[in-house]
Formats: sequence, structure tokens, C-alpha cells
Amino acid sequence: MKITLMEPLGIPQTVLDGYRSKLEAAGHTFVSYASKTADPAEQAARVADSDAVIIANTPFTAPVILGAPNLKFIDVAFTGIDHVGLDACRQKGVTLSNAAGYSTQCVAELALGLAVACLRFVPACDAAVRQGGTGAALRGTEICGKTVGIVGTGAIGLRTARLFLAFGAKVIAHSRTHRQEALDMGIEYVSLEELMERSDIVSLHVPSNGETRRLISAPLLARMKPTAILINAARGAVVDNAALADALNQGRLAGAGIDVFDTEPPLPESEPLLHAKNTVLTPHVAFATDESMLRRAEIVFHNLDAWLAGRPENVCRL
Repeated sequence: MKITLMEPLGIPQTVLDGYRSKLEAAGHTFVSYASKTADPAEQAARVADSDAVIIANTPFTAPVILGAPNLKFIDVAFTGIDHVGLDACRQKGVTLSNAAGYSTQCVAELALGLAVACLRFVPACDAAVRQGGTGAALRGTEICGKTVGIVGTGAIGLRTARLFLAFGAKVIAHSRTHRQEALDMGIEYVSLEELMERSDIVSLHVPSNGETRRLISAPLLARMKPTAILINAARGAVVDNAALADALNQGRLAGAGIDVFDTEPPLPESEPLLHAKNTVLTPHVAFATDESMLRRAEIVFHNLDAWLAGRPENVCRL
């Protein structure tokens, strides 16, 4: 089998060489690229005669998939798969696995960190110190005692809930599936409308798909308390970001911590959240820590081994 790693995985070369040696010892050909590309022609050239490919979050579109005659397996080094041409995978019979679970801890930690940064005005405090100012006008509020609404109680949502509970918050949730683990933690499931109305902090943890696109709409944002903040470390498309920016600029929402946008950074000047008040913005880094990159590689190469053995794991429903 020819296996192609289409882009770097963010792991030390020695670690990658270890995976390479194992595959080559089993008689497979392993080719890796040191840079990513979104150019369809270049992607097509890289994948041309590959049986399996490993990608991360670079778009991998239908024409590239359909144009690779030997392609049988796509190993996604990411949790979401909305950047992959899923219709083409179905048409071609390609198996698709993802790396769910690798970023659970780091995304939850950044979600909580964004909440702290918003509530304690961390960017403004930093600017005040650097500009010779004081904190006289920068008195924040605490997480302890607040109501936190978790939208989506998958693994990341539940880990985020645990962190907020550890800070003394009350947690409520909305999710398509009610998890016993959440109930055991004392989490109350409510409608999305009730969650938006009751929460002091809303943290989003749902995938991007047809059901969740613009889930957090202008009418739902209007239900939030003017003292509340919104945290999005899920997917940019889940929120109507123009409506969010509008609510922030008009003072109908106290703040937002955002790691994901409608497009990947670098963002165009037209991105509304760049011009919104009281925002803490990070460039889609929630998933990226030294520890998570090693976990991701371990899952990805385990997925590959399982597929090669005829027992694919972490298979995504197409």
C-alpha cells in the first residue's frame, strides 16, 4: 500500500520517523510532505497513486478524491470532517476515519481561558500596563456562582463543563443527546432558548453541519442577558457572526471569546468580529498544544493500522 501524509502533523521528526519505519517494515510505502497545500492540482499530484492519505484540516475536495484512482482510505487528523468532500467519499466507497478525542482537554481549557479573559478584561489589562495606565476601570467578575450553558455535551462539552464546575459555576446544557454522565454531574438539560436566557456564559461545542449552521442566530442572541458572554471554540459557521458583532457593538452582550470564524485566519478586514467591542480573539488554536499533537498522531496512525488490518476504527458516518 502507498500511504501519503499530505501535510505536517506538528510532531517531532523523530516521532514521525518511528511511524514511518513501522510502516516500511511491513512492506508499505510512506510519503510525507513538509508543507500543506490547498491547491487542487498540487493535491491531486500528491495523492495520484495513493491507497491511503492522511490529512489534517486543509480542505480536501471532491475533484481530488474522485481523481485518485487507488484511494480507499482518508485518515483525518482532526475531529471535524466538514472540510472533506463527503459526497465523493460515498460515491467512491472511501472509508473515512477521524481523530476524535485528541483535542478534548486543550479545547476545554481554552474555552475556560477565553471566559476568564473576557470576564477579567485580560487584553485591556495587558494594554493598560504597557501604556502606563491602571486597572481602575477594569474590575471584572468571577466564574464562581455564574450559570454556564454548554451547547453540545459530547466529549469536549462535558470536559468543559467539568472545568467550569471546578470553578464553582452551575452548569446547564442543551444537546441532541442527553448523556448520563452529564446528569451524574448534576447538569440540567434545557431547551436552547432557555439556555440562552439563563446563562451568564454560553460555551459552544457542536460540530458544523446542516443542522448547526447559524444555530446561534440573531433571535437567539437577543435572548441572552446583556451581561452575558459567548464562547465559541467549536466552528465559526455555528454562529451568525455578523449578528454577534452587532450585539456586542450595541451593548446587548457583554463580551465574546472566539477561536473560530467563517474562514480560517488570516482574516479579511471585512470580518465583523475584528471590529466588535469586548472580544477576545484567537486564531483557531484551541486544538493545538504539544500534548494534543502527539495524541493526534497516535490516534491517526492507530486508525491507519486498524484499516490496514481490515478492522477500521473511528469510522465517520458519511
